[in-house]
Amino acid sequence: MANNTGAFGLRPLYRKNGGNVATKQCYVAASYATALFVGDPVIYTTALADKDATGRMPSVMKATLAAGNLHQGVIVSFEPLQTDLSKVHNPASTERVANVCFDEDVVYAVRGDGSGSPTKVYAGQNAILVQTAAGSAVTGLSGCHLDETTPTTTQNMTLHILGVQPKEDNVLGDNVIYEVLLNTPLLAAGKVVGITAS
Repeated sequence: MANNTGAFGLRPLYRKNGGNVATKQCYVAASYATALFVGDPVIYTTALADKDATGRMPSVMKATLAAGNLHQGVIVSFEPLQTDLSKVHNPASTERVANVCFDEDVVYAVRGDGSGSPTKVYAGQNAILVQTAAGSAVTGLSGCHLDETTPTTTQNMTLHILGVQPKEDNVLGDNVIYEVLLNTPLLAAGKVVGITAS
């Protein structure tokens, strides 16, 4: 049976060393003109105008997906939008609070994009995300897949593939769901967090 194809971005599954998956509230500014979805990878914003005026929350924007870029964390959910409770994603230019997982020990599920020929050698290799479609305003989920043409031993890829998620309806082949770690988390041990806007 063929795997489903729908994207959902990165979905936290468990911590590799045990314990609960935690999130932190982060600020998304009304001046940030990009829609955000559950499952999108994010980084701290570099624009001073997009910072939380209260200083209580870090401000985030969508991370660049290409190899060599860092990911701060992943959007797990949004706080309700008081002006429109039906919004399950965050529209562009909308002030919102996002709940972000920053933990570099969290294992995520992500679906392959069907562009390669997945084999057993993918486990232990690295890959990147690719934006295959716009996120869904209906489900609120990201339009990102794992790029199945990219798995390699190259170290600067943004994801590290642990293997195929063990589910009965998930078989090694196009659009399989993988278990991955963020390979380039900004807050991982040994990395120095730089100063963003001054």
